[in-house]
Amino acid sequence: MAILGKLGNYRSTALLIMRVGLGLMMIVAHGYSKLIGGPEMWTKIGSSMSFFGIHSGYMIWGLLSALTESVGGLLIVLGLFFRPICLFMMINLFVAATHHFVAGQGLAGAAHAIEVGFAFIGLFILGPGRYSVDKT
Repeated sequence: MAILGKLGNYRSTALLIMRVGLGLMMIVAHGYSKLIGGPEMWTKIGSSMSFFGIHSGYMIWGLLSALTESVGGLLIVLGLFFRPICLFMMINLFVAATHHFVAGQGLAGAAHAIEVGFAFIGLFILGPGRYSVDKT
């Protein structure tokens, strides 16, 4: 079990693996399809802001969400502007979780957004690691 005691030496490697995995999944599974969905999709996504008392600019809010997930996902992979992007991801996922709750899907519907949100909170605190453009 000596090898398990040395895993802490690979903190930056672990952060790189987490950044690449989460960043690519944000791009592929979430952001890209929203980004190419165009104004109609952006408006639909942005309408989630109504849950927070914002009743205009849905297309812009939706575009910002799509950009956060796609361009932000790429920046997460690179470790560039890392903490600000993690913050934007957390906000985006908070809105997504709220949407699922308000839509009546409960915890089961919101679970994915909540789980990934917590992962981004941890990454926000830890930073991108040595193998990144930001190198913190």
